[in-house]
Amino acid sequence: MAFASLLGNTLQKGTETISTSEALADKKAVALYFSAHWCPPCRGFTPKLGQMYKDALREKGLEIIFVSSDRDEAAFNDYYAEQPWLALPYEARELKAKLSKKFKVNGIPSLVVLDGATGETITTDGRSAVMDDPTGEKLPWKPPSFWEALGTEFLNGTEGETVQVDALKGKTIGLYFSAHWCPPCRGFTPALVKAYNEHLKAKGCEIVFVSSDRSADAFKEYYETMPWLAIPHGDKRKELLSSRFGVSGIPSFVLVDGETGDTITTGARSNVGADPEGVEFPWHPKPVVDLVVGDIGPLNEETCLCVLMEQCDTAAVQPVIDVLTPIAEATKAAGDSTCFFYASSVGGPTEQIRKLAKLGEPSKGVPQMLLLDIPDDGAYYTSDAIEVTAETVTAFLEAYKAKSLERKQLA
Repeated sequence: MAFASLLGNTLQKGTETISTSEALADKKAVALYFSAHWCPPCRGFTPKLGQMYKDALREKGLEIIFVSSDRDEAAFNDYYAEQPWLALPYEARELKAKLSKKFKVNGIPSLVVLDGATGETITTDGRSAVMDDPTGEKLPWKPPSFWEALGTEFLNGTEGETVQVDALKGKTIGLYFSAHWCPPCRGFTPALVKAYNEHLKAKGCEIVFVSSDRSADAFKEYYETMPWLAIPHGDKRKELLSSRFGVSGIPSFVLVDGETGDTITTGARSNVGADPEGVEFPWHPKPVVDLVVGDIGPLNEETCLCVLMEQCDTAAVQPVIDVLTPIAEATKAAGDSTCFFYASSVGGPTEQIRKLAKLGEPSKGVPQMLLLDIPDDGAYYTSDAIEVTAETVTAFLEAYKAKSLERKQLA
């Protein structure tokens, strides 16, 4: 069963131990509840969730599993005694860490809802789902598809003209999350306008402005500077799309395949800066990414192998990329989420990485290879290799997986 491989063979039910497969058989949905007694928002949310569970959600086919972030087993026992559902045993700390990393849990309380039959993720924002639907009428709260979230009609200018969604299908759809009150947005918008007018539109890109402006007047004033479509101010589609693409900050530029509705990239903002003429548009993610000009979002979300070469000759950079690329491709094909980065110059996060990992200044002609595992409470690992070859990279990754590397803590 999918849940046994995800959660282990046994779970806790009160003070008893039960089979994971038996406990979760025939459930419509399973929710992982990441919480801790020391967290005030958790203590506020837990009684509400418990009442909804007992009143309606359990009967509707939802099972909840407490995944504790408590600091010791005594605190876990006291807190779990208040809860009417199952729990991951406290001693399964390594499994708890893997679950937090897998579902990108950066704060608590967090409720991740999984399909009861397949174990696949339905939503990582189950907290909002249960608060919006406490009786579970819409359980298991499957989010709308891309096309459902996008809707059917869009503004085309500020004079009330509209176009239908059919005008976007078959193109590369850019969703531009932005607002006039946001200084970085006001800095990025002219660059995006220039790239769109001069290159991207001719390459089959259509952009839709998704506004976070605080008033209709501010929206109108800002939208007047843009040559593309928009979702009306205050439209519920803004929240649906922000949730779907995990937009936590603006400006954010997302690209979607207008044929399939599949996401191409959520980090196209960096692509506009690195490739304003759209030579490589629509910017499908590369297996190996430049830290200085590429999308560095995964640094905070995944295990990342980074090769820093700020003081290496230009001629030495491409061979490193050539070494990393097939390893990165094989890693992805194997279902491993590890990401691969390099830096051939100072910029982006390179100085901060060196500072936090206590690496010192770049050494001329010597690459430095490290693994960042920020989701694991800021862990990192360094390699002693002074050459980047298929053998040294593979050995470094295998040592990490075997847990034979010294775990270090980012400053």
